[in-house]
Amino acid sequence: MDTLLIATFEILSFGAIVVLVVLGLGIIASMMGIFNFAQGEFVLLGAYVTYLMHSVGLPVPLGMLAAPVAVGTLGFVLEKLVVRRFYAAPIVAMLGTYSLGLIIREAVRGLTGGLYLSVPEPISGSITIGSLHFAAWRGVIVIITLLVMAASHALLAYTSFGLRVRASLENPQLARASGISTGMIYSVTFAFGAALAGLAGALIVPVFSLFADLGIRFLIQGFVAVMVGGVGSFAGPVAGAGVIGTFSAWLPWLMSPVIADVLVFVLAIIFIKFRPQGLVSGRGVNR
Repeated sequence: MDTLLIATFEILSFGAIVVLVVLGLGIIASMMGIFNFAQGEFVLLGAYVTYLMHSVGLPVPLGMLAAPVAVGTLGFVLEKLVVRRFYAAPIVAMLGTYSLGLIIREAVRGLTGGLYLSVPEPISGSITIGSLHFAAWRGVIVIITLLVMAASHALLAYTSFGLRVRASLENPQLARASGISTGMIYSVTFAFGAALAGLAGALIVPVFSLFADLGIRFLIQGFVAVMVGGVGSFAGPVAGAGVIGTFSAWLPWLMSPVIADVLVFVLAIIFIKFRPQGLVSGRGVNR
């Protein structure tokens, strides 16, 4: 029973991390019709910003607050200068964003010297319940993820900005004719997705440490989660993240982690083969 509870907590905490990464990736894919293959490197940048601020003597929580702002700002600039040129060709967009990610990754590798660098947990220690001990910071990650999910849903569903975003997704031509600046909406949406990835990187760096390839695993899992969940809605990527995060955290308790990772992707491919629209089908981008 104790092992089951600990495993459940580990599944929740890892699933929360995947949800944070997938939220940004899913919003960009649903809104813009492209997969941002630099999303993993935005996670890496969030972790690096947190480490950088800690290394100059600033509090770790301050670095975690600065990370999504810095990464979101970079995402806004990259969308304006580079990404928007790829909207008409989604395959080219994948290659272009992958190239951006590669540049970011190798830049961070050079700045860190290829080393593994640690950042302390802002809230250390554990939560004790009976004879069980749960890492306090992992619990904080779960709570923050739930808050971010609720805030993101409220932003997209109940605000005027969310209404403009949904209008630009459903019918961009009509939105432009109504006076909505779809170009600015796309820029802000891309920046928002990048900021979510930066926040994910800031939260996980105390758990996984900082290294140049930190974002690669989460990019692959995020991509699979979006495909499993379905593009075109808020709920789809979140549902996919829950499924992929659960299996990715649960299966290593039953078998070798390497075999578990392979099995997760095989099961995902089989699912996508028979249900290509994903768990929650939504409307795609209609430019």
